[in-house]
Amino acid sequence: MKKALSVAVAALILTLSVPAAAQSSTFNLGRGLDIEYSILKSLARSYVDTIDYTKMITKGVEAMLETLDPYTVYIPEEATDNFAMMTTGNYGGCGALIRKRTDGPVVIFEPYANSPAVKCGLEPGDEIWEIDGKTVVGETSDKATDRMKGQPGTDVKFKVFKGRTRDTVEVVLRRERIHISSIEYAAMIRDSIGFVAISGFTDKMTDELRKTVLRLKEQGARRLVIDLRDNGGGVMSEAVRMAGLFLPKGTLVVSSKGRDPKQNQEYRTTEEPIDTLIPILVMVNSSSASASEIFAGAMQDLDRGTIAGRRTYGKGLIQSVVPTPYNGNLKITTGKYYTPSGRCVQAIDYSHRNEDGSVGFVPDSLKKEFKTKNGRTVYDGGGITPDIEVKSAFYSRPTVALTYAGIPGDFSLEYYKTHPQIAPAAEFHLTDAEYEEFVAFASAKEFDARSGAEAVLDNLTQAAEQDGLYEQFKGEIEALKSKIKMDKSAMLRLKKAEILPILEADIVVKYYYPGSGTAIQLRVDKQLDGALDKWLNQ
Repeated sequence: MKKALSVAVAALILTLSVPAAAQSSTFNLGRGLDIEYSILKSLARSYVDTIDYTKMITKGVEAMLETLDPYTVYIPEEATDNFAMMTTGNYGGCGALIRKRTDGPVVIFEPYANSPAVKCGLEPGDEIWEIDGKTVVGETSDKATDRMKGQPGTDVKFKVFKGRTRDTVEVVLRRERIHISSIEYAAMIRDSIGFVAISGFTDKMTDELRKTVLRLKEQGARRLVIDLRDNGGGVMSEAVRMAGLFLPKGTLVVSSKGRDPKQNQEYRTTEEPIDTLIPILVMVNSSSASASEIFAGAMQDLDRGTIAGRRTYGKGLIQSVVPTPYNGNLKITTGKYYTPSGRCVQAIDYSHRNEDGSVGFVPDSLKKEFKTKNGRTVYDGGGITPDIEVKSAFYSRPTVALTYAGIPGDFSLEYYKTHPQIAPAAEFHLTDAEYEEFVAFASAKEFDARSGAEAVLDNLTQAAEQDGLYEQFKGEIEALKSKIKMDKSAMLRLKKAEILPILEADIVVKYYYPGSGTAIQLRVDKQLDGALDKWLNQ
């Protein structure tokens, strides 16, 4: 009795020493786990059919995490290779982008330069029908990709139908560690301006950028454009290292704050810069996120670079990776990051975003004012607002539909099969006759070629029918339809100026590897041209 009383008193003291909120949180957690375990136990004992517990529990975990922020996610063991590729740019495999329909072969779409695929003679348009003696027909793209990947140094055997010669051959490929460079394209533009397009922030990408910038300076670059448009970010430490190429050693680039005091840190440059004076223009858009915003925000706050384009995505959250049992990982949001002036670029509200996911309208009353190193005024509220705002390129509805359907890519494969070589990337142009070949090719494919006006009119017709008004206005509606309706061929010719650079870029990468298509896009990049004109005249 005395011992039981002592235990009860100890329990009471412990309860009184824990805050009520913590008690409630702990109780709710335990209650929830009890309920979940009870449900799983009942299903295991009584459910009529066989249960795939791995699938069900993974779905449950994913649904649970969806109640938090969009970036806290569970990465099961089977997805760890893809996660490693996103953070390091490395994976073990063949080194080629592929296309795959379930009822067809694996099609080599774009091999990487110096990859095992190139070394063993695989080319764009080649079709892989068997992997290690087993057909790929009936497999999903993911399944075929998994079989093509493997430990570096191991062999994989393909049965290949060659696109150019139409021969069927066996190819033995030795897998290697594939590195996908984050430096997508680099070249001189406008005589004395070096241009670098960066697709992501992977481990050690700053070492590549250092070499690239030094090479451009040797070629005469006296100004530098760093293009982070559509760069979704990556490893935060690389954003800090990248800023360190252009800022004095020891400069604060970003700070973080979180629930755990260990998250409250300052991140400063730790290496000697290569140039602290060269004028820099940083191009961004609504898809520039995370590490891109860290770099752009630091360059803006420290008045080291001019930011141009459109307001960035607004992701100011830091994720840490925590291992889970059975070789999985939990990518969990553990803090927010702040630019040198003290701004948090995280969008104030997850729910009010544009269609592309970027920051929606933020009232002035919710914005706070901050000052750059030289006293310029900048604001928080979500994303980095450019110093020079220039509209992004607009693509019409038919062009988007055409591209989404992959038709320019399909034509580029056919073009590659019948053209052994083409002019250098920056000089390549399709002839009018070749574009007409594309028009005939695309017109025979399935895609929604309606103009925006025609799509709106179709919706109007449907609404009129639902409201019982169609018969009353049928004459006017049908007359308008007949005036604006175009067949596919006419629409493809009308939108040639939009479609042609996309098509030419798709063809160029088949010959000169991924990234080379940027040379084509730069010829029609009105956003960059507009930003350069304003920057050079400041």
